[in-house]
Amino acid sequence: MLSRRRLIVNTLALSAAMRLGTTAQAQTAYPTRPLRIVVPNAPGGAADLTARAVGRKIGEALGQPVVIDNKPGAGGVVAADMVAKAAPDGHTLLLISSGTAVSASLFKSLPFDTAKDFLAVAPLATFDLAIVAAAGGRFKTLADVVAWAKANPGKLNIGTPTIGTTQHLAAELFKSTAGLDAQIVPFNGTPAVINALRGKQVDVGLDILSPLLAQINAKALHPLAVTGDRRSRVLPGVPTAKEAGVAGLVAASWNGLAVPAGTPRAVIARLNQEIVAALNDPMVKKQLQDLNLDPHPGTPEQAAALLTNDMKRWSEVIARAGIARQ
Repeated sequence: MLSRRRLIVNTLALSAAMRLGTTAQAQTAYPTRPLRIVVPNAPGGAADLTARAVGRKIGEALGQPVVIDNKPGAGGVVAADMVAKAAPDGHTLLLISSGTAVSASLFKSLPFDTAKDFLAVAPLATFDLAIVAAAGGRFKTLADVVAWAKANPGKLNIGTPTIGTTQHLAAELFKSTAGLDAQIVPFNGTPAVINALRGKQVDVGLDILSPLLAQINAKALHPLAVTGDRRSRVLPGVPTAKEAGVAGLVAASWNGLAVPAGTPRAVIARLNQEIVAALNDPMVKKQLQDLNLDPHPGTPEQAAALLTNDMKRWSEVIARAGIARQ
């Protein structure tokens, strides 16, 4: 009798354990449906193409398609708000960048808290900014620019894209770290900056290197320096601003992926694992390098540090430059 009772108890316990195991497995299954990467930029740009190259590869590894959802405009606020309000289950990701950090510092109020409402998953890529001048002009080096600007206060004009972009704020950083009295002239995009340089409407320009490269290779623009902490892979003969004598001018653009706060750590770890594998894949690496982007596989902590450091840096630049918050 006792052995029969023990058998029934053991059978019930085993059945309960199996049910619990099945439930736990169901709760931790990931992913269970297609993933979505919300990109705060239009299709065809560097951010969009990066998300597509990496998304395709991680989709293959996770066994679910990855859909790219482009939501440009409003300084990336629309895209970020959409992800902040999404279910924190790892199925909705946000492409973050130096622009995300700028928006956090530039807008008076946001419908989300950039520091609290997202968790970084991984860096994706870094890309250089460059200071350029028209070929055949008075400036052959960055030291020439600094010397001329100091000898002619208020006369140097620096062309950049729109106010509040990373490029515009990097130009403000250039002014303050080099101690220059200069004018920053914002244009509505890189093509307008290039036209202004070639038409001698501005003296130098500061912009992302990639869209300037064709003009540099055609000898229409002359690169004076890149603003990263190391020389560019595609222009190894061009010094960094630090090497050229402006020690405090270190600024580069980057992008990465984040998820809504509350997403389980195990899901973030799995995503990070597949993103790192994708960035180390030779085909993905070549796709990014062909866009003049440098793959930057890393940890969630490294991606978070990129965002946090840029938020602090650009907030200080905005305050020092007296740029009105929008």
